[in-house]
Amino acid sequence: MEYRKLGHTDLTVSALCLGTMTWGEQNSEAEAFEQIAMAREHGVNFIDTAEMYPVPPRPETYAATERIIGNWFRQHGDRDAWTLASKVAGPGNGISHIRDGQLKLNRQHIVAALDASLQRLQTTHIDLYQLHWPERSTNFFGKLGYQHQSNDLFTPLEETLEVLDEQVRAGKIRHIGLSNETPWGTMKFLQLAESRGWPRAVSIQNPYNLLNRSFEVGLAEVAIREQCGLLAYSPLAFGMLSGKYEQGARPEGARLTLFSRFARYSNPQTVNACSRYVQLAREHGLDPVHMALAFVTQQPFVTSNIIGATTTDQLRSNLDSSEIRLSDELLAAIEAIHQDQPNPAP
Repeated sequence: MEYRKLGHTDLTVSALCLGTMTWGEQNSEAEAFEQIAMAREHGVNFIDTAEMYPVPPRPETYAATERIIGNWFRQHGDRDAWTLASKVAGPGNGISHIRDGQLKLNRQHIVAALDASLQRLQTTHIDLYQLHWPERSTNFFGKLGYQHQSNDLFTPLEETLEVLDEQVRAGKIRHIGLSNETPWGTMKFLQLAESRGWPRAVSIQNPYNLLNRSFEVGLAEVAIREQCGLLAYSPLAFGMLSGKYEQGARPEGARLTLFSRFARYSNPQTVNACSRYVQLAREHGLDPVHMALAFVTQQPFVTSNIIGATTTDQLRSNLDSSEIRLSDELLAAIEAIHQDQPNPAP
């Protein structure tokens, strides 16, 4: 396993990060524990969660994922062996069960969310605390183009960053990160941090995969030059790049079979591009999972690649991708498909 610096911090994290958003919905606590143990055996020291998890978000399962992780720490006593990341939720549809649905990234909500996460996780601090998505209206969660709303009222970024600074000073969090953020938002947070002496964001967690490389357009340079590296989520595009959904297949128990809401990678052009990538991997004697994950992991702007699985077989395959290095020939072939069908999925 390769290890990389988390931004400008003294933390070194594994190039693969253990994703957890299925725990408490598609996975039981016992299954989650198996995944944690397996990831640890493979050298993973980085685990990512969120107050909103598992997904799809439901009142009945709210925060179950953090509770599972907290139970692991309590039973195994290895909290210090992990770099622990979590997130505070922003406003949005379908999450009215979280703090009455009136979510803001202000002092009241951040403090309440953080304190509750610490209690569930059974820890005194979170190493990386992230803003799950912006409070303002902007292009994230499947929207490529920005449409300005002049009447958009949102918590000033200064207030958000100031309360995060207070939590860092209180020892509740060590570092802060962004998620589903834009180039403007990222640079604004960094500018405010520098001018006010507040904590700098050390990472940005956005989608990145062979079907959605939009991060490269405006954020890759920011990630490298500002030491705010990408924590890539959906590296397999909801499992599409594994090949298991080829020709319209819907395997029993798979995410796209169970939940209709996950439709970001289902349009015709995306399905076509996906088939081309799957076929390319097989032509080169590679598991499509390994090619897709290795492509993400070896990008220079990526700090860690967030892998998630619902079975230990899937997780083992994902972890094995850390041993793969794509050849220049294969990278050129990937680029040829990308040029022909650039970013078919938003």
